[in-house]
Amino acid sequence: MSGGEKGIMMVVSAPSGTGKTTLCKELLRLYPLLRFSVSYTTRPPRPREIDGVDYRFVSPEEFAERDKQGEFIEKEEMFGHSYGTSRKDIEDILNDGGDVLIDVDTRGAKTLKEAWEEGVFIFILPPSHEVLRERLRRRGSEDESAIALRLSRAFDEINDNYWYDYVVFNDKLQNSVHILQSIYVAEKNRRIRQLDKLAEVIRSQGGN
Repeated sequence: MSGGEKGIMMVVSAPSGTGKTTLCKELLRLYPLLRFSVSYTTRPPRPREIDGVDYRFVSPEEFAERDKQGEFIEKEEMFGHSYGTSRKDIEDILNDGGDVLIDVDTRGAKTLKEAWEEGVFIFILPPSHEVLRERLRRRGSEDESAIALRLSRAFDEINDNYWYDYVVFNDKLQNSVHILQSIYVAEKNRRIRQLDKLAEVIRSQGGN
């Protein structure tokens, strides 16, 4: 990818209960031109989730058919439900010069890194094991056995953090949002992404 031709793909991963969704929503609120990739899922919506905004909620049969047609650039199964990211949605945004924010688990993020190595990969972490356990309990949507399963998976994911570009410890919301803002702004101004503008400045010098 050469500078200025495509937008930035920001991929955010985190264990369940870390606050990733809230952080992503805050970043999107601050940068309206940053587009959110709405994944497909077979799980039922949680309270206050909106179809087409948080996820595209589909039946297992529809998901399987879309998968058969090759629609998903990455897909995963978690806790009995399927999740998938639309290849066309991502490519359309990037090829149009837009920036896209993708919220996926670590396995999905790895698949995306294989497809777009130039993407920006961010891992959100809880400040401690105790905080993560308490956040999961406060959801009130799962019993202790389900929470224990999520905690076990969370630490498998945390141990797999080494290939991410950035890590953010989500202790205080606003601090974490500011860090995400800093990452986004810094990546927007990487030299490789500004080559077209640099070339224009250099050309204009020749005309003086």
